[in-house]
Amino acid sequence: MRGPGSDTVVAQVRQALAEDLGNGDLTAALVPPEAGARARVIVRESAILCGVDWFNEVFHQLDPAIQLVWSARDGDALEPGQLVCELNGKARPVLTGERTGLNFLQTLSGTASLAARYVAEVEGTSATILDTRKTIPGLRLAQKYAVRCGGASNHRFGLYDAILIKENHIRAAGSIAAAMQAATSLAGDGVMVEVEVESLEELEQALDAGARRVLLDNFDNAALGKAVSRNAGRARLEASGGVDLDTVRGIGLTGVDFISVGQLTKDVRATDYSMLFASE
Repeated sequence: MRGPGSDTVVAQVRQALAEDLGNGDLTAALVPPEAGARARVIVRESAILCGVDWFNEVFHQLDPAIQLVWSARDGDALEPGQLVCELNGKARPVLTGERTGLNFLQTLSGTASLAARYVAEVEGTSATILDTRKTIPGLRLAQKYAVRCGGASNHRFGLYDAILIKENHIRAAGSIAAAMQAATSLAGDGVMVEVEVESLEELEQALDAGARRVLLDNFDNAALGKAVSRNAGRARLEASGGVDLDTVRGIGLTGVDFISVGQLTKDVRATDYSMLFASE
């Protein structure tokens, strides 16, 4: 599973450590500087592991001599009580990095685990689960990587890599047709152009304007089924709005191609991990 790149991980970890460490770890200073530590990270619940590179980088920045041995990889399914990682090194940097390292693990594993649940719900349908731009500021690349670890797929990464014509863009441009014409002239090779519609009538306008990908915003399942029928394969259809674990399978059964889920990255419930020191 390819991550967001080492430069991104290094920068995110550096910022996270700076906000926690400040001018120094006052509590870790209570421990003799030469004291050693052996620690184990365990998971307290079923989860999909994500965040290994971030966890490693935390301790690398604090003390490159700390040894880390992993018993699982990003994307692996974990069981409650499972040993995930062992650390061996100086006690002070291990103590200092404990919370920051676990913060990355719990947040990214939470994202990956939720993504996996959504993917399981639509198994057997034609729908692919997508994330959105509703991410934690500063952690977008990390969370989108976590989504992939959970088996879901990424929508656009930002405003720079695709054109998504939404309601306010349409109003500013004057019409769906006008917005689509401008998008077609601006889009470079390989740039996805998608238009959001709020009714079956707007779907027809988008299709007439040459749309090849359409976002169906807050359609109920009956309307989604009608949209799939009217579309007749002309464009790829994405459902969005009102999606949760109780509704996603019904949406998938309508025949849409994609279901975008903001909850994957904005409503993150942290996975429960613990770091336990062994007696020396």
